[in-house]
Amino acid sequence: MSGRVTLATVAATAGVSVATVSKVLNGRSDVSESTRARVQELLREHEYIGRRPEQVERITVELFYQGFLNSYSVEVIQGVVEAGQAADVDVVVGSHPHANRSSGRAAPWIRELTATGRRAAIGITCELTDADLAALSRARLPLVVVDPISIAQPDVTSVGSTNFAGGMAATQHLLSLGHRRIAYLGGPPSSGCNQARLNGFRGAMEAAGVPVPKDYVWLREFLYEDGLAGGADLLDLPEPPTAIFAGSDETALGVMEAARARGLRVPEDLSVIGFDDTQVARLASPQLTTIRQPLREMGAVALRTALQLAAGEKVDSHHVELATRLIVRDSTAELARVPVS
Repeated sequence: MSGRVTLATVAATAGVSVATVSKVLNGRSDVSESTRARVQELLREHEYIGRRPEQVERITVELFYQGFLNSYSVEVIQGVVEAGQAADVDVVVGSHPHANRSSGRAAPWIRELTATGRRAAIGITCELTDADLAALSRARLPLVVVDPISIAQPDVTSVGSTNFAGGMAATQHLLSLGHRRIAYLGGPPSSGCNQARLNGFRGAMEAAGVPVPKDYVWLREFLYEDGLAGGADLLDLPEPPTAIFAGSDETALGVMEAARARGLRVPEDLSVIGFDDTQVARLASPQLTTIRQPLREMGAVALRTALQLAAGEKVDSHHVELATRLIVRDSTAELARVPVS
């Protein structure tokens, strides 16, 4: 045959994924005998047979994040890496800086991806410019983003969770405990997942007929330090909240520390609920009530979607949302009632 034969060519002809062809080439056992026989026959037809193992095309996916690693990112990365192992795909993890929007040029690291033979890229809560997206498109390098920030293009494939429903569930939990002075301490205003959680919070409060004072919404980042600063600001108000819904587990821990510094007990004096259900929620004291995101599953879905796009396959939806659910632990309690004398 003439021309360069790729695994994608063989996969398309066999009607299977590129990952399945890679498994057959590497002698993996988790492929049915009929599929293995069909793929091996096509490999022979395409003259793939007889190549040395080191010449076999390996699928490599770039997994990148921006800023600092946190407990949320670690869980998503673990999901991507585990899914990569299952699919016999190499995953390269890298930290890349935010693009310079004023330059109008793509970030240099994006141009390097195609030179290093990456087949797809997965970003975690990343912020990419129009120039970045255009460069990826020109290179025909598929992109999947987990919880994108400030990406308005509807054709960017993304994976997230039901943030609006999670925001409502967190707030409804606090309302059910008798709290009415409930504040929201969240992430960047430009973040899609933050806006969805905030809207869920507002929706639940409005449905309950409870007004939200302007000072009861505090937005910055999803970091511990922001929870500490935001918690201090909220708890120092003339009429402080009795409950705080934090947009992440890490910010919730910052809120809890701000409460302790003011002699307040959690949950006796202040109820705190987080979002994510990372390991820090279980290590907190008291253990943190939170909204669980299936972070590892989100990473796995992102990897599988990236492989589909790399193989030229169509995906059912450009945006996938996985379900959230309330996890009740020890950091929330019924509002303490002042006894009538």
